[in-house]
Amino acid sequence: MELTGNIVDVLNRKIFAGKVIIEGGKIVSLQPDGGTYDNYIMPGFIDAHVHVESSMLVPSEFARLAVLHGTVATVSDPHEIGNVLGISGVRYMTENGSKVPFKFYFGAPSCVPATAFETAGAEITASDIRELFEKDGLNYLSEMMNYPGVLFNDPVVMEK
Repeated sequence: MELTGNIVDVLNRKIFAGKVIIEGGKIVSLQPDGGTYDNYIMPGFIDAHVHVESSMLVPSEFARLAVLHGTVATVSDPHEIGNVLGISGVRYMTENGSKVPFKFYFGAPSCVPATAFETAGAEITASDIRELFEKDGLNYLSEMMNYPGVLFNDPVVMEK
């Protein structure tokens, strides 16, 4: 399969007219061809920090809309659903997101509840985070909003 257009080469920081050669579902070659094209071919975007649940959409629907705008993956922090439903909410997000051809990189929420000044429906402990890493395939700790807990070496925060 071949695609022709203006190829955006992000590694070499240039745009050139050419063709993309695809074999077996993988790009095997980019070839300049000197043509004149109105379209652009570029890598998909990765949203580096998003709270999918803030969109009021489940991950599968979020993905359906995001790909229309060129986004193919997100680095997602599900702490808002974690604040309401705890670890079961995080699991819902990962399970629903796994049903679509879009890459969600979900992290384990570190701040549930978010602060002592909020009323949360759940708590995610260091033990829960370990479980998310070991059983659910999450592999990073999402944003740590409790920076005073980090600065003052709070044992509960540091265990996470």
